[in-house]
Amino acid sequence: MKKSTRYKESLSNLEIGKDYSLDEAVELIKKSATAKFDESIEISINLGVDPRHADQVVRGTVSLPHGIGKEVRVLVLAKGDKEKEARENGADYVGFDEYVKKINEGWLDFDVVVATPDVMGEVGKLGKVLGPRGLMPNPKSGTVTMDVGQTVKELKAGKIEFRVDKYGILHVLVGKASFEKQKLRENIMAFIETVLRMKPASSKGQYVRKIALSSTMGPGIPVDRAAVLSELR
Repeated sequence: MKKSTRYKESLSNLEIGKDYSLDEAVELIKKSATAKFDESIEISINLGVDPRHADQVVRGTVSLPHGIGKEVRVLVLAKGDKEKEARENGADYVGFDEYVKKINEGWLDFDVVVATPDVMGEVGKLGKVLGPRGLMPNPKSGTVTMDVGQTVKELKAGKIEFRVDKYGILHVLVGKASFEKQKLRENIMAFIETVLRMKPASSKGQYVRKIALSSTMGPGIPVDRAAVLSELR
């Protein structure tokens, strides 16, 4: 794949083989994000887990202190009083039958799906559509709940869901290039701290193997793993 001139310039600012301190990496990532739009900032963490084993699948949620700088579109699948509760707390789409029908017809204009336990029998039938896109409601991530109001508020405020991919890597948005350096740093540390707390008991050896930051249009910037982890000990 041909790389853009902007990408090559960003790459030329990096020292081959160097792992940067978190502060250096944040500064570099902001400098390299020179696109005409506000680039998203992503963290990637290589974990020493084998996701083929269910007890080593690292997944959960984290409320980033400064959000991700993006409007999160929340769909709540519920019936009765829970529909009113979801609307009052800021859900973008609320209902059941009409949205199940729309999803089956290919509508996917939302970022998170929250469902109440009583409708999961029917929501489960949407697994083939929602599952591959990481949109299926799940009790472990807090998106299957009777407390739809609080869940919607948290999601709108910056609560994000994450799950390790088949290669043992987590990829998560932690903000925008326009964020102040300190806010980006605090979001990053909050996420890493959460990941550390979720280390599977069956994971042996080094848990966090590599950390890198990247912007939408820029290269990955390796972060000094040991220095970051020492801050959290």
